[in-house]
Amino acid sequence: MKIIVAILLTAFLAYVLGLYTAFPWWSFVFTSFLVAVAVHQRGGRAFLSGFLGLFLLWAVLAILKDAANQHVLSTKVASVLPLGGSYLILILVTGIVGGLVSGFAALAGSFMRKHRRRY
Repeated sequence: MKIIVAILLTAFLAYVLGLYTAFPWWSFVFTSFLVAVAVHQRGGRAFLSGFLGLFLLWAVLAILKDAANQHVLSTKVASVLPLGGSYLILILVTGIVGGLVSGFAALAGSFMRKHRRRY
């Protein structure tokens, strides 16, 4: 149950931060870190919840934005990158990049919580 709460909270806070602020794209790192500190989980589950929260958020947002222009821009970007012109692989890579950054931030938050308890 904690992992579902952490996934939803990570995605929601990252969405709100991205929607209502002018911070850079990587600012969701702070929300992922704070969620991992607030929702106590072991390192692997914290990483997984951070990864899945941002992966799902970024993939869904990329699909929605991409469908609005009939995949024109993403197909052109995918043809420039070594992705074979596949917009779906580009969306997958986008989600993986966001998920990895968020997952490592959540892992750091989990370790910080563990470290803080020792003293």
